[in-house]
Amino acid sequence: MIRAIAILTGLTAVLAQGPAAAQPGPTPHQVIQSTADDLLVVMRARRSQLENDPEALYEVVDDVLRPHFDIAYAGRLVMGKYWPRSTPEQRQRFIDALYDSLVRRYARGLLDYEDDTVRVLPHPGLIELNEDFVTVKTEVRTTTGTTVPVDYRTRWTDGGWKVFDVIIEGLSYVSHYRDLMGEDMRQNGIDAVIEELEAS
Repeated sequence: MIRAIAILTGLTAVLAQGPAAAQPGPTPHQVIQSTADDLLVVMRARRSQLENDPEALYEVVDDVLRPHFDIAYAGRLVMGKYWPRSTPEQRQRFIDALYDSLVRRYARGLLDYEDDTVRVLPHPGLIELNEDFVTVKTEVRTTTGTTVPVDYRTRWTDGGWKVFDVIIEGLSYVSHYRDLMGEDMRQNGIDAVIEELEAS
């Protein structure tokens, strides 16, 4: 599941042109496209080095992804009902650990990425000023020739549009980990889940 989220870093198909957004700044589709383009440039230039230097790979992915990923919001959604039961320190540790784990896991999958396998679909209509959540739909063509729908859920923030969830063939990253970690938190406690994430 997390490896599939690496598709976010590999969107190299030409973005289909849709209606202009009413929100100021880049549209959600443009944010995903530019993020993908930035990573692709680095991967093409430094692939051999990054294949042999995991820490450098993680740093590259973090530098490009962090400005466009709503880390705090995603962490709060994944923690779910345990958010109000946790301390501010636990929340911050969980958010940081969840994001770091995500970067490490899918950065490794990025090395297997092949060009020209993803198509970003246009947004059906104008994004209104009061529209805070937009789903960016893409289609991923796998090496077996099948096409997989991958949707990126974004929300409007003070820093522009940011991704907070990825849905692959109907399976939400946030929902999956909320269910998985929620059960772990119930059985083992919040601190134990955080420590496991930090070690992953």
